Amino acid sequence: MNSLSLFAFLCVISAHSITISANFAAYPPIPGVNAKEGCPLRGGGGDALTPLRREVYDNGKIFDISHRYAPELPVWESSEGLGQDFLWLTTSIKNGSRANNSEFKLGAHTGTHVDAPGHFYDNYYDAGFDVDSLDLKLLNGLALLVDTPRDKNITAEVMKSLNIPKGVRRVLFRTSNTDRRLMFKKEFDTSYVGFKEDGAKWLIQNTDIKLVGIDYLSAAAYDHSVQSHLAFLESRSKHKQYTDKFQMHQEIILVEGLKLDDVPAGVYSLSCLPLRLVHSEASPIRCILIT
Repeated sequence: MNSLSLFAFLCVISAHSITISANFAAYPPIPGVNAKEGCPLRGGGGDALTPLRREVYDNGKIFDISHRYAPELPVWESSEGLGQDFLWLTTSIKNGSRANNSEFKLGAHTGTHVDAPGHFYDNYYDAGFDVDSLDLKLLNGLALLVDTPRDKNITAEVMKSLNIPKGVRRVLFRTSNTDRRLMFKKEFDTSYVGFKEDGAKWLIQNTDIKLVGIDYLSAAAYDHSVQSHLAFLESRSKHKQYTDKFQMHQEIILVEGLKLDDVPAGVYSLSCLPLRLVHSEASPIRCILIT
C-alpha cells in the first residue's frame, strides 16, 4: 500500500472516528498514585513510596492497550468480575519468609487475550494448534486502528463502509464498547458490539486482514459467538498439503479485550506477545502501539 492510498484511506476512516475525551484517564484513579509524577519510585507523604502507573510512555510514542488484571475486570457471563481471590501471596516477608512470592489463577480468556484455532475447533485443539503455535509475525507489525459506526454490530455492510484497502493485515476495531467503558464494568454485558457472521465472512473474503483486534471480551457478537468464531478460526488452507514454503494455518488471529481509550485512530506499529502456553486455546497477552 503506497503512501498516497494510505493517506486517502485515513481521510475516509476519519468520518467514522469518535472524539476521545481528554478529560478522563483511561483508568479510574488508583489510590496513592499520582499519574503526573515522572519518577517511577518516589517519596511522598513523608517516606511513603508510590509507584508510577502509566498508559502512555515516551512522551506519547507508546500506548499500552492491555487491561490491568484487577478485581473489577469483567469475566465472560459473570456478574462478579474477576474478584479478589485470583491473586494471593503464598510466602510473605512480613510473615518471616525470605521473599514475597505470589500465585494467581484465572481463565485463559481473561482480560486482554488472544484466541487460537483450538478455541472452537476440537480437531485443531487435538492436533496442537495452541497459542504457542501462533505466528508472532502476524502479532507484531503495522496495524490500523479504526472507529466503527457507533452502536452497530460489525456486519458485512459495516465492513464494506470502512473501506479498508487491500494490503492492510492487522486492524483494531474500536466500537461503542470503548465509549461505554464496558471493560471497566465488572458485570458482563451481552449488549456489547462484535462481529456478526456475515461481517466475519466479508472480512475473510474481501480483505487481506490476518489479525483482528476488538475492545471487549469477544470479537464475535454475543448472539453470533459461535458462528463468527468458526468463520474467523477456520483454516482456509486445510485441504492443501503442508510444505515448508506454505503455512498450513491461515486463520484470523483474534486479539480480544483491548484497551483503546484515548488512542487516536491511525496507523501504528503493533506489538503483542502471548504466553507460550502449550495445549492452551488462549492466553493473556500484552499489547502496545508505537507511533
